[in-house]
Amino acid sequence: MKNIVLTDRGPKPIGPYSQAVKANDFVFLSGQIALDPKSGEFVGTDVRQQTERVMENLKAILEASGVPLSHVVKTTVFLKDMNDFVAMNEVYARYFVLAPPARSTVQAARLPKDALVEIDLIAVI
Repeated sequence: MKNIVLTDRGPKPIGPYSQAVKANDFVFLSGQIALDPKSGEFVGTDVRQQTERVMENLKAILEASGVPLSHVVKTTVFLKDMNDFVAMNEVYARYFVLAPPARSTVQAARLPKDALVEIDLIAVI
């Protein structure tokens, strides 16, 4: 059984996907880019600003799912440029201070709306 999560606290999907899907004991969040949930407009001109918006979007969607960030077990970070790894990591680390989740970080040829960073995650309910 699966339940779809949709909240106005996160950006509306820009394609045929759900913000999050709860299935069994997990919640799977779709990749988020730096979109403002209210306006739907792209925000941030550098990877730090964009990572902050992405993490706030993920946090809001998780909360709408009834799950805190501390329950995240896996993230995937997609970077436009791996040279932005350190800057992205500085912001990311503020959200996962204790017991950070497993993570993969890859450089992507191109991200939606030419974003500098996209992050998806899996959490335990």
